[in-house]
Amino acid sequence: MRFGIISTADIGVESVMPAIAASEHEIGAVASRDESAARALADDFGVDAAYGSYEAMFEDDSLDAVYNPLPNGLHGEWTKKAADAGLHVLCEKPFTGTAAETREVFDYCEARGVTVMEAFMYRFHPLTERAAEIVDEELGEVRAVTSAFTFRMADGAADIRLDPDLDGGSVYDVGTYAVSAARLFLGEPDRVYATTHDGRDCGVETEMAGVLEYDSGAVARVQSGFETPLTQYYRVETTDGWLRAEPTFDVDVEGETSLTYGVGGREVTERFDPTDHYRLEVEHFADCIEAGETPRIDREESVNQARVLDAVYESGATGDRVDLD
Repeated sequence: MRFGIISTADIGVESVMPAIAASEHEIGAVASRDESAARALADDFGVDAAYGSYEAMFEDDSLDAVYNPLPNGLHGEWTKKAADAGLHVLCEKPFTGTAAETREVFDYCEARGVTVMEAFMYRFHPLTERAAEIVDEELGEVRAVTSAFTFRMADGAADIRLDPDLDGGSVYDVGTYAVSAARLFLGEPDRVYATTHDGRDCGVETEMAGVLEYDSGAVARVQSGFETPLTQYYRVETTDGWLRAEPTFDVDVEGETSLTYGVGGREVTERFDPTDHYRLEVEHFADCIEAGETPRIDREESVNQARVLDAVYESGATGDRVDLD
């Protein structure tokens, strides 16, 4: 498949474009509002086509799909415009800013016969797949999950993740991973309570701490932030044991990672070789399109994820617990 790249965003340049180039698929074009920037990036990857607008790239009939790493607040708009051109879309997380918009964009794309997938690369890492397998097959009932992703953003940073008009904030940037992991191990919560704090007076939350509650009595604690040093992990507590993994989300594609679990009086550590989970994500997305199959991160997954994020924001704003119907 031939991918067009929407914008010169860092995650595309540093992670997804190298992943596509390393796969059996290829980058067919790069687009930016600055044509010279698109041309420079295309040259770096040996790509012939560079465009000074996204719309111009959508008219390139040699393309099959696009990768959309635009600011969060633009994901829905440009995913629909790509669908209008008959292009499949791998869209960065969060898919959109609300569950309602997520449903609407999926409806729009389905009506145009294109496949869309939210880009949660960590779900394709062997570490994540093995952790889910261990919890499902070797441990007992899950009673608690703790999941966190934080990093220290430079003071005074001029960063789109601090822009309220573009759906910035720590929840959409890194908290979405913590919520996704909690849901992976515990499923859909019944209630959400969260506190948020704007530590930079920028109009978005730079820290969040939340609790996902379940009618079974199980609970998940999730955390995100731009104010404390890097941490990214999850820990799962079950009736007969536990599992912990770190790092878990933005794992260095050239670095090893591991998980450890305890059950029945024994403790086991499993290590994982360097893995390009971005490449695995791209290959899964392309394979599903070619086979006419539904991606692992499907409509239901993205809508349910967005519902929880909606509740996190509502609770953070009101101070009340939010029921999820």
